Amino acid sequence: MSQYTLYKNENKSTKKAYPYFVNVQSDLLDDLNSRIVIPLSPLKMLNDNNVKKLCPIIEVEDKSFALLTHQLTSVPKSILKKESISLENHRYEILGAIDLLLTGI
Repeated sequence: MSQYTLYKNENKSTKKAYPYFVNVQSDLLDDLNSRIVIPLSPLKMLNDNNVKKLCPIIEVEDKSFALLTHQLTSVPKSILKKESISLENHRYEILGAIDLLLTGI
């Protein structure tokens, strides 16, 4: 499971609000049975546009999504089944958002 890979959320009760998860966990910890992920939500569901650094906007299949860094969570590896795309090209935005969440800068 590669870091910065986007996965489709297949849970019927949550996939409307959180259609994707991005794996942000290091590949060096691949033997663990869980992954640290950040959910993506449709941009229209984000209430505050002043949090662009904390919630970078990412385009997926011609739609805009907000990376909800403040909802960083751990999930079982088993729920990440459908790989979508790599977000490696957004690496520095994602790391910047995580840094803001953890350190405030």
